[in-house]
Amino acid sequence: MISSLKGIVTGKDRKSLVVEVSGVGLRVFSASDTLTKAKKGAAVALFTHLAVREDALTLYGFTDKETLEFFELLIGISGIGPKTAVAILNVASPETIRKAVASGDTSYLTKVSGIGKKTADRIVRELEDKIGVLEEGASISDEVDAVEALRSLGYSQSEAREALKKVPQLVIGAGERVKAALKILGR
Repeated sequence: MISSLKGIVTGKDRKSLVVEVSGVGLRVFSASDTLTKAKKGAAVALFTHLAVREDALTLYGFTDKETLEFFELLIGISGIGPKTAVAILNVASPETIRKAVASGDTSYLTKVSGIGKKTADRIVRELEDKIGVLEEGASISDEVDAVEALRSLGYSQSEAREALKKVPQLVIGAGERVKAALKILGR
């Protein structure tokens, strides 16, 4: 198994990177956060998962171990493959998904293309014992509403999520979280 790699980004598209490692270009599929952070011509270090099927070997990579571990938890659920797991991680950070699962909120998971109510219920049921308890503070609906508000103001989803990560959990309510995030984004 390939558990990690370091190399230079030689190519990039909407779904993957090409990372040159010792003269070999490896195509690595990833979530949008990792793709946004990786710059063409720059060095990158990724934690990886090699998905083996009878007709393909596909490499998935993430800049942090937490995201990789969450990706592996997701693909461990019946009916959730690597592409769907990446789609889930494109919509929300592992922390946001953890909050959704801990609070039993399936409406957020159904925003992901290809995940209906039954699949969202199964994700919540299978992950609730495996992940941490919901932290005090902002609810998942506040977080979703805040991200959507920031996106409507012209910020990308990853910019909005990064700013909201920096907002203290004691700031409650979507409006208040958006105000605090805008102050962070304005710096």
